Amino acid sequence: MNENKIILPSTIVSPTDIARLVREVETVDDYFRQIEIRGQEKTAPRMSKLLDSTIAANQLSIEDSASRDRIVQGLQTVQASAPIMHISFSVDPPGSHVQSLVTWLRKNIDSNVLVTVGLQPNIGAGCVVRTTNKIFDLSLREYFTSKRDFFTKKLHDSLQESTPDQSETTQSQVVVTNGVST
Repeated sequence: MNENKIILPSTIVSPTDIARLVREVETVDDYFRQIEIRGQEKTAPRMSKLLDSTIAANQLSIEDSASRDRIVQGLQTVQASAPIMHISFSVDPPGSHVQSLVTWLRKNIDSNVLVTVGLQPNIGAGCVVRTTNKIFDLSLREYFTSKRDFFTKKLHDSLQESTPDQSETTQSQVVVTNGVST
């Protein structure tokens, strides 16, 4: 295993999570250095679930300075080189759905892929996926747009079937307005 390579747990989803983790590990590193300078007993500070899951996934110890350095270097490598996908939904998806999506992407696309989630209420249903060089519009809006001619033809056909022929106007269909027939 590459010394700078770390395993990202599925709870780490976005570039923001990576930046937050780097800051947290640096804060913990400062805490341990201060304790060492004071000569106090080493006790691990309270950490976030993201950091706990990262430490567990990589089988490292937060109390070890080399492990902390490895985590920071690995996270910075991921931050600099990981592919980033932006996925827009019409409503905010639950965190568990985003995590399962990230798990699938890391298994099938790239082990370090990061996902940012956005909202576009006008897409109706589905999603829009953007990468650095491609856009995949998998929305209901795009589907309806691509089938516009089909829907227009069907609507036109159904309107023609439901309205009587204009040449067959009878006396009962003449409209009387204010005593004047038209």
